[in-house]
This record gives sequence, structure tokens and C-alpha cells, in this order.
Amino acid sequence: MTTLLKLLLEGESLTTDQMAEVLDWDRAAVEQELARLEADCTLLGWRPVLHPNISAEKQVRALIEVKITPEREGGFDRTGERIARFDEVESCYLMSGAYDLMVVVRGGNLHDIANFVSARLASIEGVLSTATHFMLRAYKEQGFLLSREQRDPDKPAVSP
Repeated sequence: MTTLLKLLLEGESLTTDQMAEVLDWDRAAVEQELARLEADCTLLGWRPVLHPNISAEKQVRALIEVKITPEREGGFDRTGERIARFDEVESCYLMSGAYDLMVVVRGGNLHDIANFVSARLASIEGVLSTATHFMLRAYKEQGFLLSREQRDPDKPAVSP
């Protein structure tokens, strides 16, 4: 990963002064609002959106469906929070439907993810089963279309 990408991933996208200028607020008002948003956990951090198909760090991502046994007095929360603490886990959601948790993980290769699932995830007490789906290609990431060429939505992909 380049030093610039590291800086972007670890830093903020705009300075407080820049935000104040864009919003036409004074700096103190911006700082106060940011502090409030961080204190009530609305704002958890700053991250740029990297193109997953061409980013500097080639990694494999997978979506894992997890069925778990709910705990007395804790339901699904304790197990969900335990799984969410793993470094490999990008996101973890309680779901309705055929499985209980949807876990998005990242690894250096397929073997890393398979190892994580078999050695760490599946061995957690209360985990009944897992189903792993590897992400092969991304078309949209966090609201951003990833296609390099812009297509006219009214024009078919292949013309006669």
C-alpha cells in the first residue's frame, strides 16, 4: 500500500477549516458538531472508498452466512459482538431469514479465509453452521459505481 493510501485510510478527508468554509460555519461550530457526533457514536471514523478490483492491496473478500444458537439473557448479541471483534471481519450484521449473522471478511487469499472460517469462526460455541460466498467482482462499493466506462442506460450493450 502506498504511503498516500495509508494517509487517506488513517486520516480525515477534510480539515475542520475546510469543512467550516464549505458549510459557511465558524470553526468552533464545526468542532462542536464533530465532537457531538463522535460522542454519540454517530460518526465512527473517516475512510475513503477504494476500488476493490484495482486497489493497491489485492485481497479476497467473502460473505459468510452464520447460523447460531441464541443465548439465554443475551440472544444473538454476545456471539455477534464476539465475531465482530476479529481483525478479519469488516462487517457483521444480525439478519432475518435463513441465517442469523452476515459476516463480511477480508483475507490475503482464499486459504486465509478458509482457515479463518474453519479454525476460528466455526469453533465458537453456539455457531451451528457457516456458508461462505467469495466475492468475485464488485460493481458498486459504498454507493459508488465501479465501472470505468460510463454506459448510456437506454442503449443496449450490444447494438445490431
